Amino acid sequence: MFLVDSHCHISDLNFREQHESFEDAYRNAMAAGVTHMLNICCELPQFAKMAADSAPYDNVWLTAGTHPENISAEWTEEQLRECCSNPKVIAIGEVGLDYYYDADTKVTQQRDFIRQIAMARELRLPLVIHARQAPLDTWNIVRSERASDVGGIFHSCAESLDFAGKVLDAGFYISVNGIITFKSGENIRELARYVPLDRLLVETDSPYLAPVPYRGRSNEPAFVVKTAEKLAEVKGVEYERVLEQTSANFEQLFSVSLAESFPR
Repeated sequence: MFLVDSHCHISDLNFREQHESFEDAYRNAMAAGVTHMLNICCELPQFAKMAADSAPYDNVWLTAGTHPENISAEWTEEQLRECCSNPKVIAIGEVGLDYYYDADTKVTQQRDFIRQIAMARELRLPLVIHARQAPLDTWNIVRSERASDVGGIFHSCAESLDFAGKVLDAGFYISVNGIITFKSGENIRELARYVPLDRLLVETDSPYLAPVPYRGRSNEPAFVVKTAEKLAEVKGVEYERVLEQTSANFEQLFSVSLAESFPR
């Protein structure tokens, strides 16, 4: 039985307080029953460190891409191709639109999102998409740029059920994180009830959004167990069923084998 943290920023954890090292956070996850992790890139200059951190672990994969909050950092298609040549890279991300903090950069965000969708289609890699308070523009770009040709996942999705229905119809997956455990997270629980289990994944988005009972702490991959437990409760299924299906979904989406990558 496997449990995948499908979206974590392990290289961004605070290694001076809660964790001693990348290896420490990795071992915490394994001890908790988290067997695989996807270490998410938010800007290309951080990729080399992420690759070095993840290199010793066959069960830790990588993405490469530029987050919409980091569009001020210039990047080139050649740089992204170079990052994606690393065999651990299984997706382009984290990409997308975020108008919550950066509404004044809409045009630049949209430009970079389009460029990265084009790269995903060129390299035949799925997308890890961030969409915050930009549902219409996100959907219009996903549709017009044919992002469904490569598919992907909308991570930490908190948009409407109408939006969720559109991306599901286009073949995308949706992941939920610790917000599903929050008292204020009824909208996420409603979303989780709406999305079929065979299109859901679980994530931490660590070091952010630690689930109950770890609120107030830096999040880490080990805590995805609590998200999976809550998802099982919300869906009215056994915990093992959530692990089985989300693992199968991860393999299907990212074309990997969890069994082959699991440490012996």
